[in-house]
Amino acid sequence: MSESPEHTENRRCNERRRTLKAARIVFAGLTQVFNCTIRNASDTGALLVLPSSIGVPNSFLLYVDNESTRRPAEVIWRREDRMGVRYTGPAESTIKKLS
Repeated sequence: MSESPEHTENRRCNERRRTLKAARIVFAGLTQVFNCTIRNASDTGALLVLPSSIGVPNSFLLYVDNESTRRPAEVIWRREDRMGVRYTGPAESTIKKLS
């Protein structure tokens, strides 16, 4: 996790697409939430911008509001107000299905 963003950026396997999506970092049994913005994303990870990365754990669920999805993620690098994350599992719908 101590790698610089520039070094990590050079190792990316998938091209990142610029975006501007509202999202939430959720952890601690869904009791802790940090609002963030996804600034760019790929199939394997994203760049998150938030007021402060202090207090955000190394792994969490990333909820993407306008897509109604959540996805497990882990921090690859962090700065004071941004983090590079890698997805560690598939996206799941957060929409409840009627039975």
